[in-house]
Amino acid sequence: MRLLFLGDLMGRSGRDAAVAALPDLRQKLKLDFVVVNGENAAAGFGLTDKIANSVIQSGADVISGGNHTFDQRDIMSAIDSDPRILRPINYPEGTPGRGWHIYEAPRGKKVMVINAMARTFMNPMDCPFRAIDSVLKNHRLGVTVNAILVDFHGEATSEKMAMGHYLDGRVSLVVGTHSHIPTADCQILDGGTAYQTDAGMCGDYNSVIGMQKDEPISRFLTKMNKERYSPAEGPATICGTFVETDDRTGLAKRIEPVRIGPRLMEHIPAV
Repeated sequence: MRLLFLGDLMGRSGRDAAVAALPDLRQKLKLDFVVVNGENAAAGFGLTDKIANSVIQSGADVISGGNHTFDQRDIMSAIDSDPRILRPINYPEGTPGRGWHIYEAPRGKKVMVINAMARTFMNPMDCPFRAIDSVLKNHRLGVTVNAILVDFHGEATSEKMAMGHYLDGRVSLVVGTHSHIPTADCQILDGGTAYQTDAGMCGDYNSVIGMQKDEPISRFLTKMNKERYSPAEGPATICGTFVETDDRTGLAKRIEPVRIGPRLMEHIPAV
């Protein structure tokens, strides 16, 4: 199977670029399944029902979330009713929505997507390692599902790498989000799981992690909050991760970064 994961959509610039590019990417890369992290899509904070619909209509199969999942009120009904919108699995019991789901892909294939949130330097959460274990004990890669993608939303690279090795051989891909900076460590781990510490963001990289530069710089200089953060609005660079899996085992055969846009070195995997 051919899978694409796009990193955090950052504001209007990032989401518009992703929405415009997805139909062409699906065709060029012959994609079977697409997951997009959308937790910063609405002005940098959260996701709305309208934005979610536009991203799905453009070619995304699933939208994952993170610490800003519930920043916009109108996502509450959609996240409960639409399985294509995920929030981290390790939110406390009783939180609206779901943290994982199994989806139908072309040729009768089944794809599981798990969204989890790290804890180091993040808000207090239930254990993501144990939360994912609770799902995987009932679903085996290559047996009950054909591919398993894990979006691990977190700050610390060490925690993301630990999760990759912890799940190695049990899932197709572990990819990090939240840092908004793509890492240069695309690899296939010893057990056959594809891994990248952070996919990067889809947004304007002439910024401070997607925000207009002046206010973040001012806060570092003065330790004062003078204005609200506002997403940068220049041309966006799309960043993500492309993975090809073995149809028999569900493990990865290939992983490459995806970068399209004006700011970073462009890379589109060859078919």
